[in-house]
Amino acid sequence: MHGIGNDYIYINCFEEKVENPEHVSVVLSDVRKGIGSDGLVLIMPSDKADFRMRIFNADGSEAMMCGNATRCIGKYVYEKGLTDKTEITLETNSGIKYLTLFPDSENRIESIRVDMNSAVLVPKDIPVNSELDRFVSVPVDVNGTEYKITCVSMGNPHAVIFTEDIDNLDLEKNGPYFENHSLFPARINTEFIEVTDDKTLRMRVWERGSGETHACGTGACASVVAAVLNGYCRHDEEVLVHLRGGDLKIEYRSDGRVFMTGPAEFVCDGETLISGIG
Repeated sequence: MHGIGNDYIYINCFEEKVENPEHVSVVLSDVRKGIGSDGLVLIMPSDKADFRMRIFNADGSEAMMCGNATRCIGKYVYEKGLTDKTEITLETNSGIKYLTLFPDSENRIESIRVDMNSAVLVPKDIPVNSELDRFVSVPVDVNGTEYKITCVSMGNPHAVIFTEDIDNLDLEKNGPYFENHSLFPARINTEFIEVTDDKTLRMRVWERGSGETHACGTGACASVVAAVLNGYCRHDEEVLVHLRGGDLKIEYRSDGRVFMTGPAEFVCDGETLISGIG
C-alpha cells in the first residue's frame, strides 16, 4: 500500500506471524532482491485499542510511527472486513492515534483523518541535545553550512528547514549529514520546506533509516507546526502540503493538537517466495 507515495509492505498479523520483522523488512524492502518499499508494517491485535501497528524502516530499524501508514491501516482494516467502524483507534509506539474513515458511495475509503495528538516541542523530549526551552530557527552547522533548524516531534523526531528551490537540493549527498548529526541522539527525519503562501507549503523529506521518500505524514505535520512557530502559517487553519507523492491537509490547532487528512491506496496483494526471512 502507499500513502501519497510513501510505500510500505503490510502484513496482516491476525492471520500471519512474523518472527524477525527487522530482517524481513531489510530483505523485502530491497528493490532488486525483494518487493521494494520504504519498509514493513505489521497490523496486529491490541489490548489498548482497536488495532496495533509496528513499523520498520528499510534498514531494519523500528520506527515509532508513521502518519501515512496509519491511514493505510485504516483503509486496510475497513475494506478487508476487520472492522465496520469509521471511527477507530490505533496503538503505535508513540501512543494511541484516532482515525476517522470517509467511505465513498461504493463503501471504499477515499480519505482518512488522523488525530496525531499534540506536537512535542521540548528539545529533550524530541530528542535534541539542547538545553533550550524550544528549538525554533536555531542556527546549526551541518557539514560546513549553517541552517536555521526548527525541531518538532510528532511521535518521531523532525528537523524542519525553510529554504528555497527545494527541487534542486542534493538530498542524497546532504541528507545523511542531518540524519546522523551529533545534535540528534536518536537520528532525525529532515524536512526541507518552501513556503508558497500562508496556507500552502512544498516539502521534500529525508527519513532516518529510509533516505528520501516521496511522502512523510508526520513530517508534513511537523512542518506545519514549525511554519506556525516561525510565523509562516497560523493556528487553526488548514494548510495544504505538497509532497513529491501527493498532497496532505494539516491543521495545527491552538490547543497543540495536529490533524492530518489524506488518501491511502492499495497496490497489490500476494505471497513472497523469498526464503530465509522468518
